[in-house]
Amino acid sequence: MKASIGLIGLAVMGENLVLNLESKGFSVAVFNRSTIKVDTFMEGRAKGKKIIGTHSLEELVSSLETPRKVMMMVKAGSAVDETIEALIPLLAKGDIIIDGGNSNYEDSQRRMEHVEGKGLLYIGTGVSGGEEGALLGPSIMPGGSKAAWTAIKPMFQAISAHVDGKPCCDWIGPGGAGHFVKMVHNGIEYGDMQLICEIYDLLHRYLGLSNDEMQQVFSIWNKGDLDSYLIEITADILGYKEEDGSSLVDHILDTAGQKGTGKWTGIAALHAGTPLTLIVESVFARSVSSQKDERVAASKAFPAKAILCTHERESFINKLGEALYAAKIISYAQGFSLIKSAGETNGWDLDLSSIALLWRGGCIIRSAFLDKISQAFSKKADLQNLVMDPYFIEILHANQQSLREVVAASALSGIPTPSLAAALSWFDSYRSERLPANLLQAQRDYFGAHTYERVDKPRGEFFHTNWTGRGGDTASTTYSI
Repeated sequence: MKASIGLIGLAVMGENLVLNLESKGFSVAVFNRSTIKVDTFMEGRAKGKKIIGTHSLEELVSSLETPRKVMMMVKAGSAVDETIEALIPLLAKGDIIIDGGNSNYEDSQRRMEHVEGKGLLYIGTGVSGGEEGALLGPSIMPGGSKAAWTAIKPMFQAISAHVDGKPCCDWIGPGGAGHFVKMVHNGIEYGDMQLICEIYDLLHRYLGLSNDEMQQVFSIWNKGDLDSYLIEITADILGYKEEDGSSLVDHILDTAGQKGTGKWTGIAALHAGTPLTLIVESVFARSVSSQKDERVAASKAFPAKAILCTHERESFINKLGEALYAAKIISYAQGFSLIKSAGETNGWDLDLSSIALLWRGGCIIRSAFLDKISQAFSKKADLQNLVMDPYFIEILHANQQSLREVVAASALSGIPTPSLAAALSWFDSYRSERLPANLLQAQRDYFGAHTYERVDKPRGEFFHTNWTGRGGDTASTTYSI
């Protein structure tokens, strides 16, 4: 028997993808650098299934039908490059190498060009949904060598999540497009999680709700506009008890980890000049959380004052839900703006409406309102920003006051809400016809002769002023990074 696909890397995601593939009728050959994992898998979860265990890359490749398809589920970075270099001599023209890990999109672009130069095809694909999604149906975001899509499309769409009968998997674009979209997905995930944590903190510290009461709040929210996977699991977490009846969440140390995709999203936004303030603040929030010892010391130097809640409880709970929804819309608006910008810069021709549909099932940020996002970009493909869609204009009109009151209450109470505050600041900046950048540009011209445009002259015409009478009339080159 020849296998439909080979998979390298039998950690949790790799194992579950193999079992998913096999359950959909595809035979799979597997390899792991530590071959004892292969034997354990074959004697355990893979026993009796159409799965071939191999103990070398040569054996793996020889067990595959042509064109050979080899999927790597290994740690991002040098391990991917090393595996590619080991595979290239074993493969033939038209064979396909697939990277299903969380690789940086620039690495995927470089690897595609390198692999295509050897006569092979390359796909860098985002896979979202965690271990459960990998087993039962993830969201899959492939990009790279377009010629490879025909060969892997039936397989990837079969194993992906399905919503309304449609697979949460479609071709994203060339080069590193697949991993770029997955990276932004993860950035939005960072923002969503941080927003929920800030609301949880306010429910607990400002309103004084118990974990059981908060579980009820999140369960109710999950039946409305905020219906999403992350709201659902938050309710589950708040209701989970230890054997002694105490809440497990209260015993977890308040330091958050991160694997880098949120940071990469922020860096990409800085390079693109696209404001991604909410997501960047969510990354920094994790960084601050890791400074536990410093925070403990600072809490003694700057002791918190008693928090005085000035709001009626039920009314403020409703405001918190509305604020969370408004901030969530702003987070997605920023994320899709970055995807749009990258698509234009790299010539990827990205379909934002289709991308929104890919995230409706299987992935971590799946939520009910992704249908509305898809509809917004379907109606107006050149929509500059999601908040300018009529549906989202209406929602933000209805909910922005709650966001203001929540951010104000948190500031007055000394409860940090960096991502909620970033959402509000971006929104107010975006809707401001005039910002104080005129003064900023004057400062730049004063100390660096960087020039400025005038409101009474055509755009693109630049001026310099000798502000002190000592600077001369020579201007610096005008440019923006």
